[in-house]
Amino acid sequence: MRIGAKLPNSGPLPLEAGIPAMARTLEEAGYDSLWVADHVVLPREIRSRYPFAEDGRATWPTDTPYIDALVALALAAAATERVRLGTAVLVLPMRNPVELAKQAASIDVASGGRLELGVGAGWLAEEFAALNVPFERRGSRLEEWMAIARACWTGAPEARESDHYSLPADVLCLPQPAHEIPLYVGGHSPVALRRAGRLGDGWLGQQSALALDPETLRAEIAAVAEAAGGAPRRTVLRIVESLGRPDVVAAKLGALAAAGVDEVIVDVPVEARAAERDLEILRAGVRG
Repeated sequence: MRIGAKLPNSGPLPLEAGIPAMARTLEEAGYDSLWVADHVVLPREIRSRYPFAEDGRATWPTDTPYIDALVALALAAAATERVRLGTAVLVLPMRNPVELAKQAASIDVASGGRLELGVGAGWLAEEFAALNVPFERRGSRLEEWMAIARACWTGAPEARESDHYSLPADVLCLPQPAHEIPLYVGGHSPVALRRAGRLGDGWLGQQSALALDPETLRAEIAAVAEAAGGAPRRTVLRIVESLGRPDVVAAKLGALAAAGVDEVIVDVPVEARAAERDLEILRAGVRG
C-alpha cells in the first residue's frame, strides 16, 4: 500500500510555511504522493448539503483561504523530484475542459510525468453559481469533460458538438503530457461508483479516521469492479480527520489493504521530524 500525504493548500500554512517548502519536507520524509484540495470560492454561509457528513453540514470556516489546486501542484512540482502529485478531488465541471487539459499537461511535463487527478462532480451549488456554471447536469458534464481532457492530451483532439460543449476541428493542444494522466473519480453514490468503473482509471473514496469501515469500502470497490467489467481499477482513499492520529490509521491499514485499497491519503504534520515519525508509524501498520 502506498502512503500519500495531504499537502495543505488551504488555511494559514500555505501562507506561512509556503507550499514549496512543505512539499520538499514531505517528499524528503518519504511519502509516496502529495495531494491538494479544491475550492475556487466559498459562500459566507454554506446552504448546500455536504455529502461527507451524516448531518449534511460542512463545518470548516468559509473564510478559509485556498491556494488554487493547480497552482499549488505547479509550485510543488518545481520543488520536488520524486513524489507523485494529485488532486483529491478537483471539481472538474466547474472548469473549462480544454483549459484544464492544458494546465494539467503543463504540470505533468514540468514534473516529469508525476501528475494524477482525482475528479468529481461537486456538491457546492453556491460555488457553481459564483463561477456562472450550471449546477444541474454536472454529472454528465463531468463525464464529457473527462473525455475532452483525454482527447486534448493526444495533442490533436477531434471536433465535437454536444449539448455541453462545441470544439472546432483542427485544434492543437500542446504540449502533450509526459505520461498518461490517470483520472480517479470521486464520490460514494451508486452513480459515482459506476462512473469510476466505466470511465475512470480508478476510484477516490473518503472516510474519516474516526470511522474507518473496511467492509463498506470492500462493497464499494466491488461495485466499481463490476462496472469496470473486470478491467483493473486503482483505489485511493482520502482519510480525513487523521492529523495527530497515525496510530488510529495504522491499526486499520491491513484491513483496508485486504478490502482493496491501494493507497491512502492522510493528514500529516509538515515539520520534518514529526512527518517522518508519522510515516514510520503508518508503514509499521502496513507491515503489520
